[in-house]
Amino acid sequence: MTTTNRFPELTKRQIEALMPFGVIQDIPKNTFLVNQGDFTFDFFVIIQGTIDIINPYDEKHIIVTHTANQFTGDSDMLSKRAASFNAITKVDSKVLRIISENLLEAISKYSNISDLLLSTFMLRQDVMREEFTGGIKLIGTQHSKRSYEIREFLEKNHIWHNWVDIDKQEDVKDFLRQMRISKDEIPIIIDNNDKTYKHPTIKEVARITGVVLDFDDTIYDVIVVGAGPAGLAASVYAASEGLSVITIDGNNPGGQAGKSSKIENYLGFPTGISGGELAHRAYIQAQKFGCHISIPHKAVKLKQIENNTYQIELADKASINAKSVIIATGAAYRNLPLNNLDFYIGQGVYYSATTMNAQSCRDEIVGVVGGGNSAGQAALFLADHAEIVYLIIRSAYIGAKMSDYLVQRILSCKNIMVNLQSEVIELIGEFYLESIRLKTSTSTMELPIANLFTFIGAKPCTNWLEDTLQLDDKGFILTGFNAKNRNTKMPQSLETSLPGVFAVGDVRKDSVKRVASAVGEGSMAVSQVHQHLAIVQKNLP
Repeated sequence: MTTTNRFPELTKRQIEALMPFGVIQDIPKNTFLVNQGDFTFDFFVIIQGTIDIINPYDEKHIIVTHTANQFTGDSDMLSKRAASFNAITKVDSKVLRIISENLLEAISKYSNISDLLLSTFMLRQDVMREEFTGGIKLIGTQHSKRSYEIREFLEKNHIWHNWVDIDKQEDVKDFLRQMRISKDEIPIIIDNNDKTYKHPTIKEVARITGVVLDFDDTIYDVIVVGAGPAGLAASVYAASEGLSVITIDGNNPGGQAGKSSKIENYLGFPTGISGGELAHRAYIQAQKFGCHISIPHKAVKLKQIENNTYQIELADKASINAKSVIIATGAAYRNLPLNNLDFYIGQGVYYSATTMNAQSCRDEIVGVVGGGNSAGQAALFLADHAEIVYLIIRSAYIGAKMSDYLVQRILSCKNIMVNLQSEVIELIGEFYLESIRLKTSTSTMELPIANLFTFIGAKPCTNWLEDTLQLDDKGFILTGFNAKNRNTKMPQSLETSLPGVFAVGDVRKDSVKRVASAVGEGSMAVSQVHQHLAIVQKNLP
């Protein structure tokens, strides 16, 4: 990554195009324009003078001195997240100051400016997370379920943070004693203002970092429930076509695809892309067009209210209203049928294989359960870090549900041990997973596996819809010809039993369980939303 790419200059014409969106200001030297932790901060183009970007965790470390025609900011500006760095003028300067709402308007209007700013913003954020130590501090232990949940939330939402494992850093224990914090009170979060949160919930972490939004009485054109590939595609297309869109998700962008370490058969990415990176790019893309995305928000009820409007009730008692709904809640991996499973989730049993997980598996023996593409991708990814990967498949044939290119790579990988007609029958460990008992077609054995990744089957996330929409016997949503619409008209192909409510991606009956098809359905649903809104508008008195 070169300095030129991270700190480009705007052309004279580009600056002139940005002028109507902001104001020219003369700023005295030593003025803080951005403070770390600010949830609202502006975009600056330097006309004269300089702006220093400083790492607040090392105030002597000037990351860059922006000069004439350069600009401040990263992708956190688009999503109202807290500022990560301080920005200060060291000399008297003249700047073009643009508030974030106006910047989004400029980005949507000028493609050449949009391309430059967004590519730079994403690159800066990647460099920040990979090369700099800082952000909010999470103190916990690798064997804590709550520590894992918070760390996973921060990782998958691309939130800059510093993970501190008290089992590996003795000096942290002294710090906790000085702060009078007991081990029972961890994990703890220390935010950008040095405020300490003991045993925080995911919702508290989301509010600390600015990921979650508050709602008012706005009636949106469409609510998208779920931010996996289908939901994000719907968000991008709906917002780009001028609809007012709010997208919510209970965890993080990406859905099941976000758990994939590498997707190699998605069009346009010949060298592959991780599910998390694909989701993050779509997350930024949707916000570029003005989509509001709020995480974590769990939908608990859908109901129809007056004036052709739907309401989504959330777990925190808040609600959102819209003229139409796109349900993209996807499907979740099924649990292993073991009585003590819950105890080990986050303490040895995991449902995704990311870089964060791989770090704890270095030179160890790990297990991957499942025979689909996600399991195959995880096994190959973990094989680059672990000593041995046991791939545990119930089927008698490895290619029964897995793409051939993955099968061939797995069979040629020397440290992946494929176990067909096998299943995990016991998890062992007093405080966290230490080993598993594996049953094969010929024997039973105990393996020293302390990290087990499971990708088995899928059940649709539709419990909250059982009393509202027509579902099949497995819980998948019926659409189109299969749905008996409560209105007199024939439902559109992605429309459910309620007019104006659509289902896309893995949550829909008969959908193809692939990222590409989910993206296709998400984008196609937007055209059907337009048709529904046109009918509603036509029938208004």
